[in-house]
Amino acid sequence: MSNRYQGGFLTASYFPLQVPDAPTIGTATGASSSLSVTFTAPTNVGGGAITSYFAIATDTSSGATFTGTGASSPVTVSGLTNGNSYTVKVAAVNAYGTGPLSAASNSVTPSVVRGYLVVAGGGGTGADTSGGGGAGGLLTSLSEPAFSGTYTVTVGAGGTTSSTPTSGSNSVFGAITATGGGYSGAESPGYLNGGAGGSGGGGGYRSNNLTGGGAGTAGQGFAGGGGTASNANYTSGGGGGAGAIGANATLAVSPAYGSGGNGGVGLASSITGTSVFYAGGGGGGGFTAALAPYGAGGNGGGGNGGGYGGPTSGVAGTANKGGGGGGSSAGGGSAGANGGSGVVIITSPTAAISTTGSPTVTTSGGNTIYTFNSSGSITF
Repeated sequence: MSNRYQGGFLTASYFPLQVPDAPTIGTATGASSSLSVTFTAPTNVGGGAITSYFAIATDTSSGATFTGTGASSPVTVSGLTNGNSYTVKVAAVNAYGTGPLSAASNSVTPSVVRGYLVVAGGGGTGADTSGGGGAGGLLTSLSEPAFSGTYTVTVGAGGTTSSTPTSGSNSVFGAITATGGGYSGAESPGYLNGGAGGSGGGGGYRSNNLTGGGAGTAGQGFAGGGGTASNANYTSGGGGGAGAIGANATLAVSPAYGSGGNGGVGLASSITGTSVFYAGGGGGGGFTAALAPYGAGGNGGGGNGGGYGGPTSGVAGTANKGGGGGGSSAGGGSAGANGGSGVVIITSPTAAISTTGSPTVTTSGGNTIYTFNSSGSITF
């Protein structure tokens, strides 16, 4: 027996083209700007094996749709707006096309996952011919498990400037410790090298061929820039930042005065819902405007260097960003600057039970965000 169709007949061996049945929907789970959905493959795969799955997420308020594909369960849909609510449906695909959509999933609200940003205080700078202070160490995560219990929060102070400068202080969130930025070098006393820290300090040099700042704590930043000079020559490297090494000083041939190296840039974080740079290294001090200008602080609160080519003295690192202080002029007698204090920021979909230390509390993407500019504690 043959089957009639518009325009002719088909033989008895003909099988209609078949797409798969709809999958059985599972559970949708939100993440930052995305969701994933589980499902069970249909028993009836139609006229050929399933080659992929197609998911479509719908904003329950605006009706806007977003799609994703995958080879198996689960499938991820990206590009969503944190704080908005979505449902998602899934269809199976084979060689003959896309099958019908499944039932809608549960409603889910993508949000920034639990996480923290811990930035230590930036390093201070030395006296005369000093490079920029290193930025505070930076540790961050946006994939931590649920917080539970009470966590100590310590916000590190910036290091001080003097003939014997100091490093920034550590910042702490529970068991997470970010190391304070290293101090810069100084001509006197003793031709002091830059100290290691979360981001290594820069060095300031005259007479002795001193090396750059310390390498810093692994995973928390980069070393400061160095300079090598001899006799009456001057060089002044930039402090290390959380995102880059500070620049080496540049030494002119004649007269041999080195310009201040730029501080290393910090790292950008969107943990508060807005992208902000933290932990930039301080710029090295310059000698003259024409021959050796001051170095610029790195993005993320690193202060500019001082000297005849710029400010009279170095510029302090920005408070609560962990930037290193700017260096003093090379031979000009101007002062260096203190490092900027650190910050601890915690974000969670679950509000804290209590806090001490008066953190600033904001919301973004369905999460509650706690910004500690001074020490305290938080209990979940």
